[in-house]
Amino acid sequence: MIKDRKDIDKRYKWDLSVIYADEKAFYADYAIAEKAIKAFPKFEKKMLKNAQGLYDTIKAMVDLEAIIERLWHYAHLNFAVDSSNNAYQALSAKVRSLAIAAGSASWFVSPYLLRLDEAVLEGWYKEVPELETFRRMIDKNMRMKPHTLSDECEQLMSKMEDALGSHGETRNLFANSDLRFGKIKDESGKLVELTDASYVPYLMSNDRKVRQAAFRCLYKTYAQFGNTFGTMLNNLVKERCTMAKVRNYASSLTASTFRDEVTPEIYNNLIDSVNKGLPVLYDYYDLKKEVLGLEHLHMYDIYAPLIGELDRVYDYDEAVEEVLKTVSVYGEEYASNLRAGLKEKGWVDVYPSRGKRGGAFSSGGPGVEPYILLNYTEKFDDIMTLAHEAGHSMHTWFSTNYNEPHNSGYTIFVAEVASTVNELLLAHRKLRECTNEDEKLYILNQLMETYKGTLFRQTMFAEFEKGIHALCEKGEPLTADVISKRYYKLVKHYFGPNVTCDKQIAYEWMRIPHFYTSFYVYKYATCISAASAIVKRIETEGDAYVGQYIDFLKCGDSRSPLESLLVAGIDMTKPEVVTSAIEDFASAVAQFREIYKNKK
Repeated sequence: MIKDRKDIDKRYKWDLSVIYADEKAFYADYAIAEKAIKAFPKFEKKMLKNAQGLYDTIKAMVDLEAIIERLWHYAHLNFAVDSSNNAYQALSAKVRSLAIAAGSASWFVSPYLLRLDEAVLEGWYKEVPELETFRRMIDKNMRMKPHTLSDECEQLMSKMEDALGSHGETRNLFANSDLRFGKIKDESGKLVELTDASYVPYLMSNDRKVRQAAFRCLYKTYAQFGNTFGTMLNNLVKERCTMAKVRNYASSLTASTFRDEVTPEIYNNLIDSVNKGLPVLYDYYDLKKEVLGLEHLHMYDIYAPLIGELDRVYDYDEAVEEVLKTVSVYGEEYASNLRAGLKEKGWVDVYPSRGKRGGAFSSGGPGVEPYILLNYTEKFDDIMTLAHEAGHSMHTWFSTNYNEPHNSGYTIFVAEVASTVNELLLAHRKLRECTNEDEKLYILNQLMETYKGTLFRQTMFAEFEKGIHALCEKGEPLTADVISKRYYKLVKHYFGPNVTCDKQIAYEWMRIPHFYTSFYVYKYATCISAASAIVKRIETEGDAYVGQYIDFLKCGDSRSPLESLLVAGIDMTKPEVVTSAIEDFASAVAQFREIYKNKK
């Protein structure tokens, strides 16, 4: 039974008083930010006059952004654990309005930077040495010069911002609020409402009839609205392709990877390497068919668990110790600071409570502890989740403690590396230590699902995106029929000859919201590839390598994502990084098959 928040022990709730002691302190900072926003336009005239003017302008902007970020964390974290509290909802809305006002007041900073002559700028770095701390920020801005329009066009684009990029919001509103999927019979024979959120849990049912009913029921509804979804996705892709042309990019893929500070070669290398490794995925599906005892493995069988839940519970304190034991390989600085955060500083909000949002996340930044939200239910999966979020949190801790605030962020391209490294290390350690075969099979199943879902599935999505954007750039319309045929062909390729690709899976693209954030999903696959390579080196080289990994965590945004990974000895331009991850997946499949056969 879910408890009220007031009934949960203080030890298991995060301590947000470190950000602001109370709302009075919050509003004091809010007033400072309002005053700074009101005064900011004065910098427009002085920004390009001299080195000091440029330094003062950028310093004022980053100081304002730091206050707004701290305000946002306080409002966001409070609202996350008590969404029924209208006061916290109001705080979040006020901070959003403040951020919009700050953006309007500082609109001139980026375009004005592009007016600077590089030789003049180099002289200013020498004239005002403090300006050097903003070099990385300025360089990132300057690299956009070839893709920046005239001031008049940029102002027009700015005014169009609200109208552009709304397709995803429309899609989500339609899919989540308007669609009704009907009812199916659950395991007990009871009629239950099927929703997009409950779909995957039903696909994980041990009852095949339930899985099949959920699969057919869901896609019957999606198929009825194919033209609507096709039009939404077509318009989004046309918009992205058009904007890429307007900003002088070779393609929409080039535009997206340029913003990530990588190249299309990284994207294409991922797809090529995974395609070469598909026989390993086919072998996994053969194993799944064998373990489930099925003559034919259908699409609605893909999520069926190979082994049931472990028959034991793990209290939270035990989970903390499991994570701390795993991260001890990183050395004292990492381990002691995580220990303090989990046990003393109130980083974690542990248990579900009424009004608390679901799932898990880590959230932190300059001046804010790396807080972790959990909904802990005493399962092994929850330990993995804690390890994952602790990875995010310690990445944030090192980034913020070893960089100036404006250089402490890190991009999405590397954001899932540290969290996945922790997960893999924990799973590998437990496999080495445990003697219970069921536990080993459970952990191996988790590993296989991670690689299957993150490396192979996300790469399939990435290949799909690349294909439909390329069609659009050739001037071909993306109708629902065109998209569905292309998607179905790709599914058959990725699932192989021994999986029955039911015709309904052709409509799956309609339920994937990530396609409305163009060329986003490939980063999940590159992150698990990098993480797998890092884990391999930690386990084989030990302390001789760990220092390199910690130095990677310290990079923050002081280097590009590719340069940051090179600090850890990981070169994402090399196919071997992805190939190595595929080998790790193959190893998990082989271990599972061997233990399963011996046990059988």
